[in-house]
Amino acid sequence: MCTQLRSTPRIAVLYEHPTWFQATFDELQRRGVEVLHWFAPDHVFDPSAPNPDVDLVLNRMSPSAFTRGNGHTIPYTTELLDYLKRHGVPVLHGADVYGLEFSKARQIALLARLGIAHPRSRVIHHPRQAPRAAAGFTFPVLIKPNVGGSGAGIRSFDTPDDLAEASASGDIDLGFDGIALVQERLSPRGGSVVRVEVLGGRFLYAIELQLAAPDSFNLCPADACRVPGEVADANDTRASVRAFEPSDDVVRTVERLTAAAGIEVGGVEYLIDDRDGRPVFYDVNALSNFVADAPNVIGFDPVPRFVDHVLGRAAGARTLAA
Repeated sequence: MCTQLRSTPRIAVLYEHPTWFQATFDELQRRGVEVLHWFAPDHVFDPSAPNPDVDLVLNRMSPSAFTRGNGHTIPYTTELLDYLKRHGVPVLHGADVYGLEFSKARQIALLARLGIAHPRSRVIHHPRQAPRAAAGFTFPVLIKPNVGGSGAGIRSFDTPDDLAEASASGDIDLGFDGIALVQERLSPRGGSVVRVEVLGGRFLYAIELQLAAPDSFNLCPADACRVPGEVADANDTRASVRAFEPSDDVVRTVERLTAAAGIEVGGVEYLIDDRDGRPVFYDVNALSNFVADAPNVIGFDPVPRFVDHVLGRAAGARTLAA
């Protein structure tokens, strides 16, 4: 906890992507908040040292760090969060939430525990296990790396023979931690999926992502989507995005899921299964960098509301430390 009560909060932001959070940094600076930039690729800590003198650590680490050559920051973040937890330092999205963020297997387990519809999945740790894990599944199936992010490494196999051939040749990449999910690939009704964002445990907004290509799995709404009015060319495989109003049942499900996960700000993705019309939830994200061009897409800028929440968390921590 903080060793002294300051007139303004001191917040450390742990992050890896160089540009995703600039709007957050700008808003914090505008409000006179002292921000410590903990840029993970350069950050070090002394595990024997006293706890850092900050009011709150804001964890903005993404499992997709490995796609930018920074995979080493993923286990490093785990150690840092454990150190902060042992010293009682308040963290927005600490060790437990971060562990869920970078494990697709844990996400499926949580969905199952809560009785929320999800794709049938099995976890493997070697390519040769893939055909056996897919036994009884309806094809096509996906091989989805356990540590994901921006659709990295996901492959689709149309038939058991296709999967068996790739398995026998070792042509299956299990991803950063050598673990992957074999998962039934569902057909989304209308070729679109929905991402629901929450803040402070409550619904914030939702967007519908219209897939431009059947094998497109990069659905990061911050930098991989066409916003309304943007014209695609013939080679554009990005999803298009628009504001969306999910049903009350979906909103309640998302809020229940994120509460169980301890997620204060994040996104949950689901699709409408074209076979029976039911919503199926398949991805839980503890990192939200919000939709690009938010005022034009959803009608408001979520960053000030996010900073309100961060400052509220910091104020609560400061009160406890006083």
